[in-house]
Amino acid sequence: MTLARAASALLSLPGRLAHAIVPASRPSDGHHAAAVRPPARRPRPPRRRALLLGAAGAATALVATAGTVPAAAAAGQPGGIYTGMGACPLSSAALRDPGNLQVGCVTSVTHGGSFTIGSTSVALQGPITLQFGVVWDHTAPVVTFPDGSTANSYTTVAPSGAPELSAPAAQITIPGIANVIPGVTSILAQVQQTGPITDFVPLATGENYPVFKLPVRLHLINALLGPDCYIGSAASPITLAPTTGTTSPPPPATPLTGDPGTINVASDPGGHQAIVASFSGASLVDNTFTVPGATGCGLGGILDPLIDLVMGLPAKSGKGSVTFKPTDTALALDPSVDDLTAAIDASRQ
Repeated sequence: MTLARAASALLSLPGRLAHAIVPASRPSDGHHAAAVRPPARRPRPPRRRALLLGAAGAATALVATAGTVPAAAAAGQPGGIYTGMGACPLSSAALRDPGNLQVGCVTSVTHGGSFTIGSTSVALQGPITLQFGVVWDHTAPVVTFPDGSTANSYTTVAPSGAPELSAPAAQITIPGIANVIPGVTSILAQVQQTGPITDFVPLATGENYPVFKLPVRLHLINALLGPDCYIGSAASPITLAPTTGTTSPPPPATPLTGDPGTINVASDPGGHQAIVASFSGASLVDNTFTVPGATGCGLGGILDPLIDLVMGLPAKSGKGSVTFKPTDTALALDPSVDDLTAAIDASRQ
């Protein structure tokens, strides 16, 4: 990829990331990449977003996606800058809609953190993995941040043949009991997704704005609690809205501040239009969600009040918190689903 094309590709990204990246030099192998730490936050005047695709790019995307069929997947898993994107739903109807302005694949791995539920704190063990596809449709949706700048808002698409969220169970110690046999002398808490990820704004880096919203429930596992003990449900989920900026919980809760980590942008090494933006070592935080009371614990829910008492449930906004850190995320973006498919297939090992 030429320097001119790489610069054009960077500018084709949503305004915030293109604004933040300044290429230092032209690599000798033709592969263009730039890594930055986001600058210290300072007030800045509102500005208009950079268009993700120019008229020519949009026309190219429409021509490339109309009337085509998915390329046959090559053997092996994607490698290089596309590592972890093997379950991206490239053949889905949502990604292959010719009206899309942009399509993409996301993989994110969190290696640790903590989850406070009411009065109970739980250490999170990695890896916690999120993987899904994204589309930026013909309506070109954007969000406006508190500082007046804007960025693209993407619709997520569930992965193919893999869970969107996977996480190991965490242990909750029962007060006054030594944890000798996990799940018997402790409670295992399994995070389960209850609905699609929404409001995905990957370029909310360092802004006081959620990167996404994720509805979950906790499945509490213990020999005495039975198979259907949950905190949260599809109808009443725990909706996490983590940010790499600063949260705004109701008083007297104290705001939490995350960290966007290091941003890197790499162009496709084979000359495809795809660009991969990665966010390494980020910290995402939230303490604005509410947590409902327990349901289905023990025979006929007889232990629900005990779980609520021990864990301090239900909990209002500001009474719970979650921290995902460190988190490494990669986002591949392309104006054409066929081009992105070809780029990922070329990387398969």
